Amino acid sequence: MNRDLTVGDIRPAIWRFTLPLLGSMLFQQLYNIADSLVAGKFLGADALAAVGNSYEITLIFIAFAFGSNMGSSVIVSQYFGAGRRKEMKTAITTTFIAAFVLSIVLMALGIGFTDILLEAINTPPALLEMSALYLDIYIYGLLFLFFYNIATGIFTAMGDSRTPFIFLAISSTANIGADILFVTAFGMGVDGVAWATFICQGVSSILAVGALIIRLRKIGEEKEKAPLFSWTILMQITKVAVPSILQQSFVSVGNILIQSVINSFGTAVMAGYAASIKLNNMVITSITTIGNGISGFAAQNFGAGKLERVIKGRREGLLLSSVFSIIAFLLFVFLGRYILLLFMNSDAEAALNEGMRFLRIVAPFYVMIGVKIITDAVIRGSGDMIPFMISTFSDLILRVALAFILSALLNGAIGIWLSWPIGWAVGTLISCLFYRSGHWKKSKLI
Repeated sequence: MNRDLTVGDIRPAIWRFTLPLLGSMLFQQLYNIADSLVAGKFLGADALAAVGNSYEITLIFIAFAFGSNMGSSVIVSQYFGAGRRKEMKTAITTTFIAAFVLSIVLMALGIGFTDILLEAINTPPALLEMSALYLDIYIYGLLFLFFYNIATGIFTAMGDSRTPFIFLAISSTANIGADILFVTAFGMGVDGVAWATFICQGVSSILAVGALIIRLRKIGEEKEKAPLFSWTILMQITKVAVPSILQQSFVSVGNILIQSVINSFGTAVMAGYAASIKLNNMVITSITTIGNGISGFAAQNFGAGKLERVIKGRREGLLLSSVFSIIAFLLFVFLGRYILLLFMNSDAEAALNEGMRFLRIVAPFYVMIGVKIITDAVIRGSGDMIPFMISTFSDLILRVALAFILSALLNGAIGIWLSWPIGWAVGTLISCLFYRSGHWKKSKLI
């Protein structure tokens, strides 16, 4: 059901709204790590390294899908909060039309440049064929990726976080089963895990879009039929989407550069990183999901002109992200080795040790990066995108530069791992300074 977040007690509203989102993202991450988990356990370290290597490039495409999600979500939230249902419907259809065109263009570019991208990140020759095979199949499903992200973002914008959770719980569980089936019963390799993801992602996308169409019909028609496309609304969406895409793309490019440094240390480091970065990304993406909930809350209340609720909502978001961060820190520090063994066999000792070293360095700083993500979410919900971009770019530029410098100075992968907390600290400081300036309170999108 749709939920108006501009009224009622703030704490229960945020927790009821955000917890299903968090559950959705945990299932989304389970969906993402299933390929690495099955590849590592059933196909070996080379397959795990190949899937992890390709994953860094898939993040570029995910960046565009996430940006489209955020652009539509913020604008739809503000129209929903302001009670402007006609413009809200036009914003939804406009987003889908634009996303269809964008996904087709990216699919063509991706298929044409797969080998070039893999060679650019120093993919070892022994892994090149497997990495390219996985990546090509992934790219075939970009339209599903875009439509699913947009549909779930719109549900969230209307205050419904349960529907995306149900879809993801079913599809992620099915994806694990399909991965194992294709690899063990059908005797397939990395192409098996890739096709399993393609099929499950396609089904969840179709179901999500279908459910959204039914939901919009229940809202009812306005006196004047809502146009299917509006250049004006597209520009409003673009104002949020493009910075989000640039931010996520920049992060992806930065991760690819870091991956190229990691690849120079051999398969064991690559495999350890491929497993540990999935766990790290699960935490960061989950905190980002909490941030997305706060962003939707902020956008609805910003559209309704209720700034005091926005400020209180940030406090609740910080509390929720801190609780999650502390739990993740304790799990990784004390049980990390056992969790990593889900991705690889116990004889991969060098990979296990490297993965644990990474987790022990970054996990203590999850609370800090949570402050940045929640603060960015409030600023983004208001539509003030420049501070959001500056804080993220500063973090990533420093992190990439330090990965190259410290790995050379310390003559090891530990130099790469140390770049994470340093970059996070700088980005968090910048984000908090922008928030305290109050400039975001004056932003206006609709």
